[in-house]
Amino acid sequence: MMYVDFDRTIFTIPYVNHPVTWYGLLFAIGFFVGYFLIRRLFAAHLADPNQPPEKIKLNAVILADRLAALVIIGTIVGARLGEVFFYGWPYFRHHLLEIFMVWRGGLASHGAAIGILLALLIFVLWNRKRYPTITFLATLDGLVVSTAFAGGCIRIGNFINQEILGTPTSLPWGVAFGRPFDGMAGVPLHPVQLYESLFYFLVFGFLFFLWRHHGRRLGSGLLSGWFLSLVFTFRFFVEFIKLPQSQLISESSWLNMGQILSIPFILFGVALLLNYYCRTKRVA
Repeated sequence: MMYVDFDRTIFTIPYVNHPVTWYGLLFAIGFFVGYFLIRRLFAAHLADPNQPPEKIKLNAVILADRLAALVIIGTIVGARLGEVFFYGWPYFRHHLLEIFMVWRGGLASHGAAIGILLALLIFVLWNRKRYPTITFLATLDGLVVSTAFAGGCIRIGNFINQEILGTPTSLPWGVAFGRPFDGMAGVPLHPVQLYESLFYFLVFGFLFFLWRHHGRRLGSGLLSGWFLSLVFTFRFFVEFIKLPQSQLISESSWLNMGQILSIPFILFGVALLLNYYCRTKRVA
């Protein structure tokens, strides 16, 4: 068993007395690295021997900047509203002003996923005339590579924050938290945050490998299909060793909220993979 009791704050900004947290730093690292990844993916997708490299790089930067702005908004708004309506509505309906207090914590990954999809739709509609090859599926294919990396960073932040806890375990790698958000102090728990973080990084490596070995082009649905089916299937099963988080689902229910919300994403991912491999088979 390992005992941990991290200080959630790295330092406090002088004069404004605002804390800088590990979670916030890891969240920012995930977005920062993801931004440069999507720039690289867009540049490869837009590659054209009839266009000067400088123009291609400039277009990739423009697209990445626009997408980053929309995804940041979509992620934060979607994740917060997901937490409010999927997990904590019995509380928030009596504390409506706290919905806007994002700095207090409480973000749901499924809500973030929905917010990102809506941000992608807005992004494609915004750019479809000038960049017709940047379709919804091409953008999604590029974004899932970045998202896999960012997800790994964010789950490490959850671990340091001592939140999103696993169920008690007697396994030797169980982790006892000193000040967990959800109680269970000093009890060895499954480090589900680290399970998910490791899996996200493995998925990131797998997707990057696929991208490099399939012509560095986006839009086939291959990357999106694998990301959605792998990540949300893993999420479905890891929920069995997580403590209940939603106030809307009874603890006696067969499935919890995280599992119910994962099912549509799994089906979407499988549909994309079937479509890709059926088209590939017909061409062959």
